[in-house]
Amino acid sequence: MTRVLSSALKDHVDQTIHIEGWLHKKRLLGGLTFINVRDRHGLVQVVIKDKDEVEKLRGLQVGTVLAVDGQVVAEPRAPGGAELHDAKLTILVPVTSEPPIEIDKPLSHKPDNLDTLFEYRSIGLRNLQETAIFKTQAAITRALRDYFYDHDFTEIHTPKLLAAATEGGAEVFKINYFGKEATLAQSPQFYKQIMVGIFERVFEIAPVYRAEPSSTTRHMTEYTSIDGEMGFMDINGLEEGLSDLLNYVSDYIWKNHEAELKLLQATKPQLPQKIPSLSMSEIHERYSKSTNQNTVGEKDLRPDEERWICEYAQKELGSEAVFVTDWPAADMKFYHKSQTDNHELAERIDLLFRGVEIATGSMRENNYAEVLKQLQEKAGGNPDDPGFKPLLMAMQNGMPPHGGFGMGLERLTEKFVGLNNVKEATLFPRDINRLSP
Repeated sequence: MTRVLSSALKDHVDQTIHIEGWLHKKRLLGGLTFINVRDRHGLVQVVIKDKDEVEKLRGLQVGTVLAVDGQVVAEPRAPGGAELHDAKLTILVPVTSEPPIEIDKPLSHKPDNLDTLFEYRSIGLRNLQETAIFKTQAAITRALRDYFYDHDFTEIHTPKLLAAATEGGAEVFKINYFGKEATLAQSPQFYKQIMVGIFERVFEIAPVYRAEPSSTTRHMTEYTSIDGEMGFMDINGLEEGLSDLLNYVSDYIWKNHEAELKLLQATKPQLPQKIPSLSMSEIHERYSKSTNQNTVGEKDLRPDEERWICEYAQKELGSEAVFVTDWPAADMKFYHKSQTDNHELAERIDLLFRGVEIATGSMRENNYAEVLKQLQEKAGGNPDDPGFKPLLMAMQNGMPPHGGFGMGLERLTEKFVGLNNVKEATLFPRDINRLSP
């Protein structure tokens, strides 16, 4: 018979069907044996009365691959509202060794259990709650792509092996490349700017690498970056685009993946059509007044300040996200643009969401002479360096006003589903302490 998936079980009541999957759980209740069989859509409950069929399960562990033929019976208490009776089992791949962790109940995400969670990731991901995290992440990625394509962006794929670091600084992985020194890409920054001179609007969703000596809840050495870049754009248009994007993704996943989000006990965020903006100096002043911790004049926001301003924005502005504007130009990258009416401030925004920064965006300096000057003065860069030369060539040959952003997929997932650590939203996280599995 043709295989039927768990999600279609209720459509076959009173019919005999064939299912295949993994043994997810077994239990004895009142002389009956119940098993749950897991497939890619969820669980099927199977009731086994025949002693010969029960005997087939003797010594077998969770993870055993099996097929079941049985009659579908309506049962509101069963997953999907139906279950299989008169079951006939075929063992396809027996598993006799006891699994290292139990996957038929929620796995602990407490900080002191994360090492165990990640060490047994290849088994733990079979847990339905863990699966729901990454089905949601896949939906987020799909929503992002749909949005970009619907708004006339061209998807690009840029190199991750570079001749020199694009972002500068020490947070770069260096490798031996056939006797030459190369680096792993910290971002697709220069490439996406170059592509604006060709396509006007581009995006990429791909890994990036940061040699950050950090083991915080928000940093990893490898993560997936969502990068967008737009020509003929100003900072207001960039804010509007990011507001629209975040709302689109939120609406999409709650419309199409509510079951997974409910399983994770996630709540849909409160997001106005236009996410509010506050300047950094204003945030410092409000935070300092509220907490008696003086941050006025600091060049960045503290992590607790980010959490505080998001809580403030939700309560006072009706939004669980907020833009931080008016960043000091003294700390801007050489390719950033300063504000036309105040060169002490950069045309930069950070998007904070549920207590953490999920995206950084800025307008890029598109004047060749100014870029060249800022490269030398701010980064001490050599215009003939192979890491800078392609961008400068594009600038010299005509670049429109343009801006863009980088957003972390794992942070975005973490905040949508209600996790506390970016690594929990990563299949196989990498940080200073973990290079496997």
